[in-house]
Amino acid sequence: MNNLEQTLSIIKPDAVERNLDQEIKNIFLNNGFKIIKEKKIKLEKNEAEKFYKVHETKPFYNDLCEYLSSGPILVMILEKENAVLSNRELMGATNPKDAKEGTIRKKYGISIDKNSVHGSDSKENGKIEIDFFFKN
Repeated sequence: MNNLEQTLSIIKPDAVERNLDQEIKNIFLNNGFKIIKEKKIKLEKNEAEKFYKVHETKPFYNDLCEYLSSGPILVMILEKENAVLSNRELMGATNPKDAKEGTIRKKYGISIDKNSVHGSDSKENGKIEIDFFFKN
């Protein structure tokens, strides 16, 4: 039985600003992901606050929302077997300094805040996050 999953991926403002979106998309494609849908958007701060609501009690919440709404982002639905886990492994640790060699954050991340990509942390959150950006 195949375990085809979908997960949300965001190429964050720091990476879009540096024109890395195509390069990062190629990393996903070269690692067996299918990009089901994608769109480039600019979030308002209140939309970023809704998206990151799960973090609203954390000290970094406001900075995170400011940052995600600071410039265009590329949101994508990625599909692959075990997509959530595969994407998290490919992205690497939240802090690029701690990320393994060859991961997206090690290669492109600037800091713990500007770490170039976001990926859903569970199948459940993947569905919620996909609906957030792609609900018709």
